[in-house]
Amino acid sequence: MELKNLKTYLERLYKHYNHKKFVHPDPLEFLYDYYDLKDREITALIASSLAYGRVYSILKALDFIFSKLNPSPFTFVVDNNFDHYKEVFKNFKYRFTDTQDICSLLLGIKKIILNYGSLKECFEQKVLPNDKTILPGLSKFFKELKKASGNELKFLLPIPENGSACKRANLFLRWMVRKDAVDPGGWDQNLCSKLVVPVDTHMHKIAYKLGLTSRKTSDIKTALEITEAFKKISPTDPVKYDFALTRPGIRKEDINWLKQHKGL
Repeated sequence: MELKNLKTYLERLYKHYNHKKFVHPDPLEFLYDYYDLKDREITALIASSLAYGRVYSILKALDFIFSKLNPSPFTFVVDNNFDHYKEVFKNFKYRFTDTQDICSLLLGIKKIILNYGSLKECFEQKVLPNDKTILPGLSKFFKELKKASGNELKFLLPIPENGSACKRANLFLRWMVRKDAVDPGGWDQNLCSKLVVPVDTHMHKIAYKLGLTSRKTSDIKTALEITEAFKKISPTDPVKYDFALTRPGIRKEDINWLKQHKGL
C-alpha cells in the first residue's frame, strides 16, 4: 500500500475506533477509574504487566487486584508493608503470576515512590534528551524497579536488551505518555515521538500485511522497524494508530465494518 493511501486508511480507522466506547474488553479500562495521576500510573503498571493471556481472564484477575487496592492504589501501596500485601493477596494466582510476584511489584512501586515521589518522576529522570527511543529509559526504570522489589520479576518486567518486543511495557508507556480520547496520559507528552509500538503476534501480523515490516519474528527489532515505518506517517506520534489497528481483532463484531472500508 502506498504511503499516502496507508495514511488515509489509518486515519479512517483512527477516526472510527479511537473512542472509549470501543475500549472494552481491554485492561486500559481500569485506568479510567482514577483521576489522580499517582493512582493511575500504578494502575497502568499493574494492568499492563498482567496483560497476557485471554482478555476476559486478564480483566477478572485485574478486577480482583483493584478491588483490594481501591479506593486509592497509591494510598494502599504507600501506607502498607510487604507482610500486609502478602496477607491481602495470599490467594492470588494468575497464570505465571502469583502472590510473591504481585507483592514484590507493589513493594518495588512503594520504594520508587518513597525515593522519587512518583513513578512519573522516576521514569522521566531515566530518559535522556539524546535517546532516540524510550527504550533506554524503560530499561533503566525497570531495572531500578526490580532492584527495589527484591525480585527479578523477569516475566512481569521484561528488559528490552534481552530481545523481547516488550509489548506490555510499551503498552504501559503508550497509556501514560499519550493523551487523546482513549489514552489518558499524565506523563510528559514530549516523549510521544520516542514511544515504540507495542508488538504482539496480532500487531505483527497486521504490520506485516501492511508492509510495515518484513521481519518474521515478534521481537524488539521488529517493534523498532514497525515504529520507524509509522514515523514516516506520524513522526511525532508513531504509536497513534496502535489502538485503532488492533480493535477489529479483539471486537469481532466490528469485522464487517473493517471489510467494508477495505480492511485486512
